[in-house]
Amino acid sequence: MTILESLVIRNKEQLNLFAERLGHRFTDLALLQKAFIHSSYAFEQGKDLQDDYETLEFLGDAVLDLTVGYVLIKRFPTMREGDLTRLRAALVQEGHLAVMARDIELGDHILLGKGEDASKGREKPSILSCVFEAVMGAVFFDGGYEAARLVVDKLVVPYIDERKEAMYLADSKSSLQEMIQKHHNEGPVYTLEKEEGPDHAKIFHVAVLFKDKVLARGYARSKKEAEQRAAAEAIKNFDTFDL
Repeated sequence: MTILESLVIRNKEQLNLFAERLGHRFTDLALLQKAFIHSSYAFEQGKDLQDDYETLEFLGDAVLDLTVGYVLIKRFPTMREGDLTRLRAALVQEGHLAVMARDIELGDHILLGKGEDASKGREKPSILSCVFEAVMGAVFFDGGYEAARLVVDKLVVPYIDERKEAMYLADSKSSLQEMIQKHHNEGPVYTLEKEEGPDHAKIFHVAVLFKDKVLARGYARSKKEAEQRAAAEAIKNFDTFDL
């Protein structure tokens, strides 16, 4: 019996519980087990264990690009190609993959070498994101495109609106600048009107002005985001301004 086969037998219950959280019933649990094997663990087992998650990670990266891209086009058929690309990137970048990995307690199942485990490797975004991709590769290998899409529907789709708003908020200041400078030689000015709350939970209130006229206001837990929200509100009502 190979080490991989013995791992599947030993961890069968935990693997099945994880598969339930994932939303896919595996025909071959060895694929899921392989997705959890970090290279540091495989190295410590020596020549008896040649398997780790890296090839499944390679596949899962492509699977996520395809399935998330498909979901976004279906949901936003008129969105520009550049915006689709940026939104997909926000959903599949390392930090967000790590967030989704934590949602399903993926880190509890990763097999790490002693040194990597001691350095809290199962909490590192770089490792969590790679294993998440490997799990998606395992799902695709086991059940094909439709199985992978269903997992994306469960894990990724709930974050789409949040990431879309964050993307547009990040663009709002430059967009408002361009809209005003199209007709004038100067841009808007942002002013901090007030701060409230304790230092650990401070709220910033910002106004965006043009030629001393308040166009809109926004508030958030950072000055930068408050400015972005003010700009977004100004863009929303831009046609009503007499500039």
